[in-house]
Amino acid sequence: MNDVAARAGVGLKTVSRVVNAEPGVTPETERRVQEAIAALGFRRNDSARVLRKGRTATVGLVLEDLADPFYGPLNRAVEEVARAHGALLITGSSAEDPERERELALALCARRVDGLIVIPAGADHRYLEPEIRAGVATVFVDRPAGGIGADVVLSDSFGGAREGVAHLIARGHRRIGFIGDQPHIHTAQERLRGYRAAMAEAGLPVEPAWVALGSTEPASVTAAARGMLGRAEPVTALFAGNNRVTVTVVRVLAGVAGPVALVGFDDFELADLLRPGVSVVAQDAAALGRVAADRLFARLSGARPAPERLVLPTRLIARGSGELAPPA
Repeated sequence: MNDVAARAGVGLKTVSRVVNAEPGVTPETERRVQEAIAALGFRRNDSARVLRKGRTATVGLVLEDLADPFYGPLNRAVEEVARAHGALLITGSSAEDPERERELALALCARRVDGLIVIPAGADHRYLEPEIRAGVATVFVDRPAGGIGADVVLSDSFGGAREGVAHLIARGHRRIGFIGDQPHIHTAQERLRGYRAAMAEAGLPVEPAWVALGSTEPASVTAAARGMLGRAEPVTALFAGNNRVTVTVVRVLAGVAGPVALVGFDDFELADLLRPGVSVVAQDAAALGRVAADRLFARLSGARPAPERLVLPTRLIARGSGELAPPA
């Protein structure tokens, strides 16, 4: 820093202010300091900064699977907010395994991240209580924490599913199937609740055979869809609980004679290019990540409000598959 100060013709404190993005430096002086930094190849000593400020300028993101298209925009949004705050994002996948989630979250804490954003795989997060008490800001996304009070940012899974199923009912469907994720997952529970609410509001019964919760692997979804479509009185429409389910159902319907209406929860790539286009209830994954990251950095800046549950709206996108009428 002494060399940078000498080359730029400024004091050490001015160099420190520029390096740490602090106010009080004129644009011209900042330009000279930045030019000196570039010419000398200066790099900030983050280890010394950690010792001085007690912060590492890193945050962790624990999600389920980066290969899932839903998590790409969410990860990118968190990364952009972190970058705007001068922080580095470290991301890891839990593979929907609660024990792996726990190991990954605690490993990030052991590396002294300043905060955590977690998409829960498990239902018990009391293991994070000591870390939160020690000052690790923590925000949950997509599903609430289990066993502890913490900020959570959610999509309106209940309202979105209710709207999607009501859309099918408005097109004349009375036998509507629901295929969702594992029953212990919060979003699967909320979307099933929305399905049941829409059916009840329309005065329609729900046959047990019309509901399938479980693995979203293609073989399981295929079996569930074919079971509903192969009955003596088959369903005339399907509501798919997430994008993985929807993609498999599209493949199943490609081999079915006659139209079957479909609405899926979550948008997915090329959904608008299929014939018919796939109608979906879209959630804004980027907004989830951005709101969660903003909340995290607000807490890191010293804000200490009570934990909040923030629910973001969904949007029904009608493209054709959800507008198909039932057979006459």
